[in-house]
Amino acid sequence: MKSEIQKFDLVILGRGAASFSAAIKASELSNGEMTIAMIGTGSLGGTCVNVGCVPSKYLLEASHSVFRPNHPRMSGIYPTQVKHNFSEVMEGLRSYVTHARDTKYAQVIENYSNVKLFNGLGRFVDRKTILVSDSDGNEISMVTGSNILIATGSSPSVPNIEGLKETGFLTSDTIWELNEMPESVAIIGGGAIGLEIGQALMHFGSKITVIEAMDSLLPQTEPEISSAMKRFLEKEGMKFHLGARIGSVNRSGNGKSIDIITHNGKEKIEVQEIIVATGRHANTQYLNLKSAGVEVDSRGQIVTSEKMKTSTPGIYAAGDCVSKKMFLETLAAREGVIAVNNMFGEDLTIDYDSSTWAVFTSPQIAGVGMTENEFSKKNGSCSCRVFSLENLTKASIMGETEGVIKITVDPNDNRIVGMHIMAPNATDIITEGAYAVRNGYTIDDIIATSHIFPSFSEGIKLAAQSFIRDLSKMACCVE
Repeated sequence: MKSEIQKFDLVILGRGAASFSAAIKASELSNGEMTIAMIGTGSLGGTCVNVGCVPSKYLLEASHSVFRPNHPRMSGIYPTQVKHNFSEVMEGLRSYVTHARDTKYAQVIENYSNVKLFNGLGRFVDRKTILVSDSDGNEISMVTGSNILIATGSSPSVPNIEGLKETGFLTSDTIWELNEMPESVAIIGGGAIGLEIGQALMHFGSKITVIEAMDSLLPQTEPEISSAMKRFLEKEGMKFHLGARIGSVNRSGNGKSIDIITHNGKEKIEVQEIIVATGRHANTQYLNLKSAGVEVDSRGQIVTSEKMKTSTPGIYAAGDCVSKKMFLETLAAREGVIAVNNMFGEDLTIDYDSSTWAVFTSPQIAGVGMTENEFSKKNGSCSCRVFSLENLTKASIMGETEGVIKITVDPNDNRIVGMHIMAPNATDIITEGAYAVRNGYTIDDIIATSHIFPSFSEGIKLAAQSFIRDLSKMACCVE
């Protein structure tokens, strides 16, 4: 027997950052009057709090606490071994994830009586109607909405490699159930996820090998930063095979073997564990988007306008399921807010140009705006400067000089169009770059703004000053 169709003002497919942001904003704009259905499976909060940002940063911070005392950077400080228990660290990680999910999502949504949670898979019947079913395909409910927001997130992409599935592997979704630290790990993928997890495990004592199909790491950043990070991680003990193709994966004794082909020929890598970190794909395959007339790109990601509207009136999309370059929790939340505001008749657009991204390795990497190559391809030429932390007093004091700040400007008006940073606290100081790109600031605006001395943020001012003078002939704090 078919269930009665339940009517809502807003139906949200998903239960992650974009979904919660949209539900809360819609409730605020309507003074709690808008009726909202939130449909999804799995733990509340989606990728970030459960298997993404929160556990990965917890693991990184714990690993740094073990690694840094044994690798002091200042004279007179002697190496000190830190006793640790990896199993207990992982128990603490999982406990914190549960706490964050409960306090930031489960308990928060209880404050909104106008939001009804449906635990099931949502699938379009038509442009306004959603069928909610359980994992076996049994119907739970039928809902309809005046507006619909698709925010179903993403899942790890797994390449089609011979023997990989049979041999077994971990992903950024499944690694958090580890209790024993693997002695050696091969990470397939040299992007942010692979480098963060790789450095964390390496700092705990695991031997890490990264296998990357491209000839460089972190394709979204500047080549100077990519090269600098590779050199830094190699000094810490990480091994890299770039421009590598994996032929097959097999079991080998108590471990696993990987046959790769590189510029140097064929090689075999023997490890205890494999982690696949080759990106993520949009969770859109079960939505029956054709029935709703929603357009997707070749990767199954939903095509939207800058107002987060899909090809079908009344249907919006936000988060990792949207076709775009960056996949970030904060960006997903912003997209959810913009979608809801536009449902209420506003005319807001998403600003991807000033959206920041980060890699939480040590040192950190962060960026905003266009790279030198991106701007040059679009405009024919650009002006840029690369500032080394070797010339920054704060970095020298701390012994953290292996870093780079690169600023790209439009040569026609000296307007800053991109900033990329490799520094201990790059994730904090990149916000200055975001303000600059968003508001059209020039290098003169940066130079005219007072910066604390000594600090890492001063490096941004020095990078700006390098456009107008030779820094080797400049005393401290010179304007």
